[in-house]
Order: sequence, then C-alpha cells, then structure tokens
Amino acid sequence: MNHLIILKRLAIAEGISYLSFAVTMPIKYFLHWPTPNYVVGMLHGVLFIAYCIWVLILFLKQKKSVEFLIIGWFMSLVPFGTFWFERKYLRSDSQGNPFETID
Repeated sequence: MNHLIILKRLAIAEGISYLSFAVTMPIKYFLHWPTPNYVVGMLHGVLFIAYCIWVLILFLKQKKSVEFLIIGWFMSLVPFGTFWFERKYLRSDSQGNPFETID
C-alpha cells in the first residue's frame, strides 16, 4: 500500500472520528454518560496525530510543496476539512497534482 492510499484512508477516518463528537457530546452532557466521548476522543486523538504525521511523511517522501503541508494540517482542524482535502487534493493526484512537486 503506498503512502497516498494510507493518507486518503486516514483523512476519511479522521474526519469521521471528528464528526462522531456530534453524537457523543450530547450523550455526555444530556445523558450524563461520558464513556462514549472518552472512547471517541481517544480514537480521534490517535487518528488526528497519525493523519498529521502522514501528511508530513507524504510531504517529505514525495517532495510536495509547503502549501500541501500547511493546507493538509489546517484542514485537520476544520469540520469536514479532511474530506475536502482528500477529495480536492488527494484524489486529483492521479490526474495531476494541483500541488506541484519540488524538483
């Protein structure tokens, strides 16, 4: 499995874990049951760190532009951001990357 496929899967998984808080936060505060939020929080934390590290790995291994790195990291902080990043910048890699490689 190459680095791009791993980053695509991490972007989707990280986005789903981020949005899972929309389910677990009401459970925590309205039903006073914090366990699902702890589980989702831990999973999200691990996926967030893995995603950010993998953006850096792809940046270094494939010599992507600094713009790729900054946008990839910034989109991890925005709801639906990793879905957008995956769709706009990782899927278009096969048809020509909008972020030119550094030669």
